[in-house]
Amino acid sequence: MRWVHLWLAGVLVAGCSGPVADKPAELPPPAEPAAAPALARPPAGRVVPVGAAPEGIVADGATRTVAVGVRRPNALALVDARTGTVGKRVPLPGSLRHLQLAGPGGPVLVPDETSNSFLTVALSSGEVTSTIPTGVVPHDATRAANGSYFVANELGKSVVVVRDGRVVHTFADVAQPAGLAAVGDTVGLVDVRRNDLTIYDAATVRQIGRVPAGAGPTHVLADKRGRLAVADTRGNAIVIFALSPRLEQIAKLPLPGTPYGITYDAVRDRMWVTLTAINEVVGLDLPAGTPKEIARLPTVRQPNTVAVEPDTGRVFVTGTADGVIQLIDP
Repeated sequence: MRWVHLWLAGVLVAGCSGPVADKPAELPPPAEPAAAPALARPPAGRVVPVGAAPEGIVADGATRTVAVGVRRPNALALVDARTGTVGKRVPLPGSLRHLQLAGPGGPVLVPDETSNSFLTVALSSGEVTSTIPTGVVPHDATRAANGSYFVANELGKSVVVVRDGRVVHTFADVAQPAGLAAVGDTVGLVDVRRNDLTIYDAATVRQIGRVPAGAGPTHVLADKRGRLAVADTRGNAIVIFALSPRLEQIAKLPLPGTPYGITYDAVRDRMWVTLTAINEVVGLDLPAGTPKEIARLPTVRQPNTVAVEPDTGRVFVTGTADGVIQLIDP
């Protein structure tokens, strides 16, 4: 979200028409990660170099592989989850900021922002298995249970549905779509200009709900109870939403420090959240009620994204400022 705002500001103001609510210039600016200060404490665990400006990370238990986006040159670095050693570097046409897995074993879902394309990458070989043009600045992508991929075009003001290697539907009911997460065939989307959470039905390809999601939400994940957890970055909180019997907020945990990167460990029912203003990562247990903090650890500088390896519970944090990732055994 950060590097494109000034470039497109004039275009967005001049090119908008229609109702006031559809004009991004008249909505609040999107929330952003904080500019992290210099480290005040040594990071927990181990720190290993991976490449310039790492951001976007996933950890796969089936292959024991961590995939992380790096720049200069743009690539997907495939890292051994046990040793932290970089194996293959998969060249990419552009840069990315967020990654997801289609499922255990991959492939990796790569929203390649500067090439306006959605890529899939095999973890075992590093092969780019598909490249699909989706729209302007695809920011995040997720897979629904029925095999449909949803891709949020952050500056294209659209969410597209991809099946069989092509775009089959476009939702234009958004201002600046960002984080995505799926619960079965229900897909949640955070809009960083409207500051709300929308849910879509992947089977019927329609919107089925929308609610406010805080002062400045950025990202969303699904837990094993079928709920959605949202990082309210501007509001310094984690907000939990139920999907059934209706979409509604059911819990909120204040979390000062500009929470941004989030990931979920389904084995331990634990969420990890990076606090970009203070270089920390926080572990939250997600019981039926309000999330409970159970761990707080110092990180590398500018911890914009985080992943967890499900078999071991090892946590991986990107140090975007210094070209490193951090391996933590909590």
